Amino acid sequence: MTWSVIVKLHEVARGPVRLDLEPTAEQRAEIARTLKLQSLPVFKAQVMVKPWLDGAELAGRFDGMVEQICGITLEPFQQDIWGAIDLRVVPPGSPHATTTDGGEVELDPDGPDAPDVLESDAIDVAAYVVEHLALEIDPFPRKPGATFEYQAPEAETSPFAALKKLTDPKA
Repeated sequence: MTWSVIVKLHEVARGPVRLDLEPTAEQRAEIARTLKLQSLPVFKAQVMVKPWLDGAELAGRFDGMVEQICGITLEPFQQDIWGAIDLRVVPPGSPHATTTDGGEVELDPDGPDAPDVLESDAIDVAAYVVEHLALEIDPFPRKPGATFEYQAPEAETSPFAALKKLTDPKA
């Protein structure tokens, strides 16, 4: 993906980094293709990256507008979308990373998620923003006001009905 905003862990160690992110039209088009959207006319995010243990904490919000195809009418439509970003990251080899070396891992459904382990000391903030956008997109989009009206076939369509027509011409 061409939209990338990198923050290094040593930059965050000096103090919080506030980012106002807004991809260009080209970058929004690529994000839309990646997420299988018709288009992404508007998208922006505000993220604060702060020190957390030996890693960082990302917190913020994003909002925008997505254009999708209605699953009922097959017409394109636009809808506003927004969401929150709240996650933690740690560098590779961190003692705070959750390990799954064949042992048991206790998960608390009400607690915070385990931190993501970075591949290096760089955090691609834009990638995390796009990931959170993807989580908010409706996988079964429906245009406002679109309704699905199913009508069952009136004629009996069982195999026995077809056989009955062959043997009884009045049926």
